[in-house]
Amino acid sequence: MRFEHPDGSTVHLAYCTNVHPAETYDGVLAQLREHCEPVRRRLGTERLGIGLWLARDAVSALSTEAGRVQQLRTELERCGLEVVTLNGFPYQGFGADEVKYRVYRPDWSEPERLTYTTDLARLLARLLPDDVTEGTISTLPLAWRTGFDERAARTAHTQLSELARRLDDLEATTGRSIRIALEPEPGCAVETTADAHAPLAALPGHRIGLCLDTCHLATSFEEPGAALAALEEAGITVPKVQLSAALHAGDPSDTAVRTALAAFDEPRFLHQTRARTGQRLHGCDDLGQALAGPALPDTVPWRAHFHVPLHAPPARPLTSTLDVLRDTLAALLDRPHPLTRHLEVETYTWQALPPAQRPATDAQLADGIAAELTLARELLTDLGLKEQP
Repeated sequence: MRFEHPDGSTVHLAYCTNVHPAETYDGVLAQLREHCEPVRRRLGTERLGIGLWLARDAVSALSTEAGRVQQLRTELERCGLEVVTLNGFPYQGFGADEVKYRVYRPDWSEPERLTYTTDLARLLARLLPDDVTEGTISTLPLAWRTGFDERAARTAHTQLSELARRLDDLEATTGRSIRIALEPEPGCAVETTADAHAPLAALPGHRIGLCLDTCHLATSFEEPGAALAALEEAGITVPKVQLSAALHAGDPSDTAVRTALAAFDEPRFLHQTRARTGQRLHGCDDLGQALAGPALPDTVPWRAHFHVPLHAPPARPLTSTLDVLRDTLAALLDRPHPLTRHLEVETYTWQALPPAQRPATDAQLADGIAAELTLARELLTDLGLKEQP
């Protein structure tokens, strides 16, 4: 969906297809018909943005087999869908029974990450709608922190600098500007927006900026206005924002709260958990670790990296961080000119929710995604943006 900001510019709203992970090109075509188009119909809009996730095998098929990109464009148009952004964080295997730490490999110190992201950029330049000249790709924040030493950091910087050069060449030949957005995430080499200042300041800012995920922002107890003001002062751009909400436990010392949290401790994804006392951030790599040990103080709230549906916070005694998302959107958009123009709802954890809250059918999943996008649409119009036909 497209919205007009009061300054006349267009803000794009999409939802990320990593919620329907497909590893192959044929799987991507199927998800457009079976999942994305039904969501669009529920919203009653003629055009719906999707943030495509393309696994390595699907990218290879699109890059090497003649005619497939045009076939994909044709299918997108037939389904009433458009693509201005890609999720380039997971490389492959996002639909596996256990993803956990695997999602961070290859990282930016490995050549496969550069090749994959370059291929994504070339594809996106061909998939952009005819009237859109700028696309974005979100990617992992350099690496998972463990083992990412100074040598790896230098290699990552070299590879990202080379990527920026390739993107300059791509724009020169296609007229399409593709920008990369590193996505801070708890536990990674770049965990917070503050951590992003140094590595991003050393990279070409016109090509590489930050992807602000509001679940990650909230999990690390960052205040949206202050974080964005610091980024703006440092000259760091925000090409893309992912709209998501974290799991919030107000009193983790309470037995009922811990029991409720335990229902979200599942084996597929990593759910980094954080608590803050004063200026100190305490952390565990997963929710089960937080519940099992004394690593986190239980006298202050906990937040877990679990993307809960925007429109459906968990039942009490838990809640979500939707208020952080609201504050972030206001800081980004309630201003003379928007700080970002690409918004993507990213709730990929529908099938990881506690059993009673999981959608049982594709139709129920489409209902849920449409409800999230309806909420996002309302938040944007409340800020004075007007939905475009």
